[in-house]
Amino acid sequence: MKLTSIIPSPSFRLHRFLLVALLAFAGFVGFTGCQSMYYATMEKFGMEKRDLLKRAVVAARDDQKEAQVEFKDALTRMKEMYGSQGTALESTYSKLKSDLDSCTSQAGDVHKRIQDMDQVANDLFSEWEKEIAQFTNPTFASESRRQLSDTRSRYSQLAAALRSAEATMDPVLRSLTEHVLFLKHNLNAAAIASLKGEATQITTQIDTLIRQMNLSINEADAFIKSLK
Repeated sequence: MKLTSIIPSPSFRLHRFLLVALLAFAGFVGFTGCQSMYYATMEKFGMEKRDLLKRAVVAARDDQKEAQVEFKDALTRMKEMYGSQGTALESTYSKLKSDLDSCTSQAGDVHKRIQDMDQVANDLFSEWEKEIAQFTNPTFASESRRQLSDTRSRYSQLAAALRSAEATMDPVLRSLTEHVLFLKHNLNAAAIASLKGEATQITTQIDTLIRQMNLSINEADAFIKSLK
């Protein structure tokens, strides 16, 4: 095989670059108010709202998975605090603070992903309803209406699971934030020993959060499969 046969042509590379750049730009434009421009742009590349909804659900699911990792890391680091002494306390605290910052940032990403997902879903369902009205064949109209109802029902189940996990993040973040703030003001063995009860409660909260996230991730996987 000639080397030139496996190297993308300049025109191919340019087209791919333009597509990636346009996707990024269209994504930004799409979720800052100019929905019609976003959808029109994506349709030119063969991506209908159904495809965009699938991408949005995948993104929301992946951010949930990443959030799981961040919260697990924070929990592990918090437990390490109770095995640290002397100068190790400062180092472990710094890592815990960093983990908390990562959790907070990832939680924000999850919130945004769910908002984006809801936007695409609502626009898809609205378009679908309008298009059903265009059918003159009652069989087509009935079948399309049934499919819309089924998709809407599955999406409602997914959205509920995601919102439940999302809501569970906020009290965990508040507890972790207060925990870390107290440690900042009282970084000594006695203070840490006094927080063991609080740490146990946070552990329970995070365990509950992880379970909720697993449920929402499973719902997302099921919804994604249903769109194939």
